[in-house]
Amino acid sequence: MKRITQIAIGLTLLGVWFGGFQATGQDEQLNVVSTSTIIADLTATVGGDAIEHQGLLTPGDDPHLYEPVPRDVEALEKADLIIYNGFNLEPALIRLIEAAGVKAQKLAVGEKVTPLKIEKEGARVPDPHVWGSAENGIIMVNAIRDQLIELSPENAAQFTENAAQLTAELAELHAEIKEQIATIPEDQRFLVTTHDAFGYYAEAYGIPVAGTLIGISTEEQPSAQTLKALVDEIKNLGVKAIFAETTINPSLIETVAQEAGVEIAPRKLYSDSIGVPGSEAGTYPGMLRTNTQTIVEALGN
Repeated sequence: MKRITQIAIGLTLLGVWFGGFQATGQDEQLNVVSTSTIIADLTATVGGDAIEHQGLLTPGDDPHLYEPVPRDVEALEKADLIIYNGFNLEPALIRLIEAAGVKAQKLAVGEKVTPLKIEKEGARVPDPHVWGSAENGIIMVNAIRDQLIELSPENAAQFTENAAQLTAELAELHAEIKEQIATIPEDQRFLVTTHDAFGYYAEAYGIPVAGTLIGISTEEQPSAQTLKALVDEIKNLGVKAIFAETTINPSLIETVAQEAGVEIAPRKLYSDSIGVPGSEAGTYPGMLRTNTQTIVEALGN
């Protein structure tokens, strides 16, 4: 009888110990890692102080070319959730995320958007630059919210409120951008950029991409034939100004401008990265708003 009582007490104490351990685990913040600065901004906004968040890239980093460093490996191995764009935007990081040692839940949030397809090396592939449309941004925000709620349901109210505020801002911004682009005379409403990163923006806001120097990945190198074809198209359409980008060396697009006898817009466009914290393009909505101002100022009357 005495032995049975001792066993019962021991089991009770063990249950208390495990119960305390589980409660501590529930109180710990979700460890979330994101890749590009755009994804990082959306994740940090939705998660707020209910998550411990780390973005791997910094403003100005090109996700197409980014090569992971040891601290990235450590962050990914410790993560509970990894949020990345997908559609091969960040190829080196995707290879690392898919490695056997990374056990976290994974969300390819860009792949929640129905992609545009473009030609690359004889095949039609998804365009990864889905954030160009604020409506696609809303899809991404909601996907992040749902994944965070699934892994941290006790913070569902906070995630839901944060997402609702951000999606309301993006819905308003979507309408605002349409109105702003519509002020550009139709015969001047053409985009020419260094790489093909504005397809979703062009489709959503009614400003055709007249041409780009390289395709969807900045790994590509333009041929002399491509450069000449772009120069000819700029001349044929009477394009008023063309655009450099913050994450790409401007020398090639400057050559195009010189050959075509056209101006480069005074300000660069943000294509694959938001701006530095505190700047006008230092958030995802700020990036879209700033790009629109840059385009309207360069192409409008």
